[in-house]
Amino acid sequence: MMHTIRTRALMAGVAALFASPAFAADVTPEAVVEHYAAVAHAKYQDSLTTAKALDEAIQALIADPSAETQKAAKEAWIAARVPYQQTEVYRFGNPTVDDWEGKVNAWPLDEGLIDYVDASYGMESDENGLYTANVIASKEIQINGETVDLTEITPALLSDTLQEAGDIEANVATGYHAIEFLLWGQDLHGTEAGAGERSYTDYLTGDDCTNGNCDRRAQYLAAASELLISDLEDMVAAWEQGGEAYAYVTEDPTTGIAAILTGMGSLSYGELAGERMKLGLLLHDPEEEHDCFSDNTHASHLNDAIGILQAYTGDYVRVDGTEMTGPSVSDLVAAKDKALDEEIKAKLIDTVEAMEAMATRAQTVEAYDQMIGEGNEKGNAVVQAAIDGLIAQTPSIERAIAALDLGQIELEGSDSLDAPEAVFQ
Repeated sequence: MMHTIRTRALMAGVAALFASPAFAADVTPEAVVEHYAAVAHAKYQDSLTTAKALDEAIQALIADPSAETQKAAKEAWIAARVPYQQTEVYRFGNPTVDDWEGKVNAWPLDEGLIDYVDASYGMESDENGLYTANVIASKEIQINGETVDLTEITPALLSDTLQEAGDIEANVATGYHAIEFLLWGQDLHGTEAGAGERSYTDYLTGDDCTNGNCDRRAQYLAAASELLISDLEDMVAAWEQGGEAYAYVTEDPTTGIAAILTGMGSLSYGELAGERMKLGLLLHDPEEEHDCFSDNTHASHLNDAIGILQAYTGDYVRVDGTEMTGPSVSDLVAAKDKALDEEIKAKLIDTVEAMEAMATRAQTVEAYDQMIGEGNEKGNAVVQAAIDGLIAQTPSIERAIAALDLGQIELEGSDSLDAPEAVFQ
């Protein structure tokens, strides 16, 4: 599959990095944050480029629904996830990114808000009055006691009215996962083999339309895709010189270096090891996987881990094959404590390799949601090994924070790791 090829190229770039000499010991924090911002800008540009390719594939599906155009749109979605997931390391340490991220990558979502769902989904939720609102099949809905006109499904409706409607985070109306659901449909296989099986006929017109409202489903998909491009354009601009995200890490290099390591540590521990991986493993719940409709979770987790490594080393291979390298946090740590730098790099690459093993299993043996299933000792162990790598690298990241005299930095935690008993309460 497409993401496999790109992942292999990224891994080759990582191997080349470890074979090359480090930058000079006199690298400055100013140079490090400038290069870090340049790589961030490039990653969001690549995310935008692949989102535009996804939009073209979506427009082709809408114009001529077929098994072939649907498959092409799915492949474009998977390709678009690669550079985006490698940007997630910019969260947590940078408020501009963290405040924006929910627009494009919020999960999990109550998909009944968007479209029809299987009876097994249930008809109502105590926590969410819009659990089965089905915007695509409705001309109006009630939100907080007010009637909302749904006659036309537009990007503005999705972003301004439906996203987190009723102040409920599970009401995800925008971003990659809303598009994923509209391309794949629900994954009703549990921990058995198989992803979502939405038919392309859900986009046919006239009597050939399945499940009703095919024109409105296409309208929603097109609006979500247009909005994704717009949101990514905003983040590309934020990382240009003068943009908010760029300014946050470059105006004060100490703040910038702290942001780099905060993003690395918080994504490693609380977010990825905890909320995205350990929680699902504890509950053995296939719903607790990041790309749950497409069974692409293994690739998303792998690219998160690659992004963490790249943030430390300053290395990135762009989607067109261009290699970026430059002054990095690794250089700053090496100047203070060479052994610590080698330890961090070794742990980061160990985690990437554990994630690669998990991704290989997902493509040759069983999908991620099967790996976390109850009673699957081998699959559970593969996922746990990746979690262990993320956990093991976090104290080393904290030691880098201390070595660089960055003061007290609190990394994201997770009940799944820190108080697992709370998960079952």
